Parts: sequence; structure tokens; C-alpha cells
Amino acid sequence: MKKVELIFVPMPEIGHLVSIVEFAKLLIDHNDRIRVTILSMKWFPDAALDAYPKSLTALPPDGIQLIDLPRVDPPSLAPWKSAESVIDAFIKCYIPPVRNAVRDIVSMKCSSDETRIAGLVLDLFCSPMVDVATDFDLPSYIFITSNAAFVGLMFYLPTRHSLNRSEFQSSDPEHVIPGLVNPVPTYVLPSAVFSKDEGYAAYVKVAERFKDAKGIIINTFEEVEHYALNCFSNGQNPPVYPVGPVINFNGLSYSDSDDKVMKWLDDQPQSSVVFLCFGSMGSFKAPQVKETALGLEQSGFRFLWSLRVQPPQNDASKMLPEGFLERVQGRGMICSWAPQLKVLAHKAIGGFISHCGWNSILGSLWFGVPIVTWPLYAEQQVNAYKMVKELGLAVEMRLNYRKDSDEVVMADEIEKAVGMVMDGRSEMRKKVKEMGEMARKSVMEGGTSVNSIGKLIEDMIGNN
Repeated sequence: MKKVELIFVPMPEIGHLVSIVEFAKLLIDHNDRIRVTILSMKWFPDAALDAYPKSLTALPPDGIQLIDLPRVDPPSLAPWKSAESVIDAFIKCYIPPVRNAVRDIVSMKCSSDETRIAGLVLDLFCSPMVDVATDFDLPSYIFITSNAAFVGLMFYLPTRHSLNRSEFQSSDPEHVIPGLVNPVPTYVLPSAVFSKDEGYAAYVKVAERFKDAKGIIINTFEEVEHYALNCFSNGQNPPVYPVGPVINFNGLSYSDSDDKVMKWLDDQPQSSVVFLCFGSMGSFKAPQVKETALGLEQSGFRFLWSLRVQPPQNDASKMLPEGFLERVQGRGMICSWAPQLKVLAHKAIGGFISHCGWNSILGSLWFGVPIVTWPLYAEQQVNAYKMVKELGLAVEMRLNYRKDSDEVVMADEIEKAVGMVMDGRSEMRKKVKEMGEMARKSVMEGGTSVNSIGKLIEDMIGNN
């Protein structure tokens, strides 16, 4: 039988890239007819981002092929433009190189009797490239690194936009969003939908292309988002395939301090440490660093704090309260970066204060570690809302914190949240452990996500 090739176009951001590449590996593991070609776009210089593709060279050469696209001149945009509008302009610049690469691949495979192209798998921000697939009469699939609740928001945006073409306002009433049980307060929606600097327009542009895809692939699992996934199986949307948790279990090591972190954890009692980590872009200003330190000190619990600070500060120790490091010596550790998955898997970790990125949430569920919500950017406010209000799987500290605001979470709030998440007898902790077991079963033979991947492969191969 012929080999089947899929062309992946990931967003060059480490969280997006790792998820979509791990998904590519899953497809290959499930069906040895599948081959994947990844078209690699060039973004701003990033050591982790540049290093990750090199790890693919360890894979069998006939499994995943990486094609580096030529670097394009970055779009000329005013500095006040939103991040989403910058991403939109970046993707637009890369449509011609992607089209050229797809044309070359299609031309080469057309002359081969061994392989046929089955379609394009696009990162959600690359959804405007659906047109590239259409140009070559190929189906396109959109890969969502976030959850089904976010997909519901993407389905909702074009409908709302057809009735009201302006940005969201903080005074707007609650929204009935597909896939969410309760009406959603406006204050937990992504910052982009409020943006007059083309962020809202960029989100709508991405969302409007979902209907043109052959399928939506989501890094989630049925047991955690059954209601949402059931809502989408109404025949009005493209088929939805939950394929998660898609997790890079090899982890990513960003610094030489990893061994030091893990050795320190080895010396701590079981479930005694609260872990604070806020993702690759999670950093704080001096007032917030000080309050966080005081809250951890007042809580009395052991802690591991991955601390990043915002420019122009570059020395986190100077932002801490005077004498703090001496007072918490032995029960607390601060590092510039920690290997998040390895830490969450460690027996000493009892709680996780997180920015609520979906990859981080999946990791915490997988290892049965309850979360305190502290969202910062992107769709993290929606994630926090879902985890607290819809699923009861997290401790609410904040649902609508924004990284670009001057709001400060005070020490007393942090102390209280740490105490709640570290309560070993809480009902929430039990629920998180149970959900972790369900997550693991979903990716075992006969599990819901394994079955969904099988259905996706069947549909992909059947499309050609």
C-alpha cells in the first residue's frame, strides 16, 4: 500500500511547536504508512525554539522530515500593535513560501507511485493557510494546542461578529459560548477580543477559517471535556477529534540548574512542596515579586519558585524582601527556570501555582497535582475559569489577572491559596487524582483518545 504524507505547518512558538510535533509522532506510531513533513517558519531568535527541531534528527529519517523555510522580512508594524496582529501579519508573510514548499512536495510526490499527500495540518494561527491546501485540492486540519472550551470561543466569535462587528467591552453581559456549561463572564475572555489595535480583528480572522477545515484536532481528552465535545458533534461544525493529552514526556531542559533543582526536591517529604512556574513568557514586576515572596513565607509551606522578572530588572534577588532568603533557607528554593514536567512528576510536589497554559494544565492533571489559578496572557483566563467554575479541578486565586496590568496579588491572597492547594484531604485533590487516572487511560489501547486518533487517521486516508 502507498505511504501517506501529511504536511504540518506549526507556529514557531515552543509550546505550539512541541505539541504539534508530538502529535505527529503519535500519528506515525499509530500507522506506519504515515509520513510527516514539517514546514519550519523562522520567528524571532529563540534558543529553545532553535534547539528543538534538532532533536528530530534522532527520529527515523523516513518518519518526520523537516524543511526550513526561507526567513522572510518581518512585517513593518507600529509598536503599539497587539501581539495577535503581529502574528497575523507574520503568517500572512509566510503564505507564499508555504505555498511554494507545498507545490514542490506535491510535484515530487505526483511523480512517485509510493506516496500520496493526504492533507495539511495547520496550527490554529495558521488557519488562513487553509487556502493553500485548497489551491492543491488537499484537505486541511487545524490543530488546537489549547482545549475544547477555546474551540467553542472560536466557533462563537464569527457568530457574534456577524451581529456586532466591534471589539468586546468589559461592560458586556455574559456570553453563551458553545462547549461551556455556564454563561461566561466577559472579564475572563482573552485580552485580544478587547483589543482595538487589531487584536480582535486577528482573532476573528483566525476563527472564521475553522469552518473551512476538514477537521479540528484538539489536545484534550473526552473525559475532561465531555460536555464541550458533545456540543460540537451537531453536524454544524467540522468533525472534532480529541487526541490528548499530547505531552512531551522527554521534557525540555533549559538550564544547567536542573540537577540542582531535582536534587533539592529529592530531599523534601512527599507532597510537601508547592511549585510556582508561569511558562516561557511568565514574568513579574518588583511589587508582585515582593508580595509573592511574603505570601510564600507566611504560608509556612515548602516551595520551589521558578522566578522570571520583567526588564529592566535582571537580578531577581534584589526584588525580594530584605532577609527573605535567609528566613526561608532550607524550605524554599528559587531558580530562573525549572524542568516543569520533571518537577510535576516528582513525589515531593503537592501543589502547583500556574499561569494556566493548557500544556501546563495537562501536565498537572496527568501527574495528579492540583493547581492554583494565576492566568497571565492568551486564553489562560478562559482556562482558569473552566478549571475552577466548570470542572472544580483548581483553586481559584485569580481568573482575570492580566500580565500587562498594574494589579498586584497581595501576600495574604497567596498565603490562603497555598494553604488550600496543599490541603492533602481536600475533595478537589481527590478529583484531580481521579482525572489524572482518566487521562492516562484515554491514551492506552482502547482509550477514548486512541480511538479518536484511529478515527482521524481513517478519515485522513479516506479523503484521498
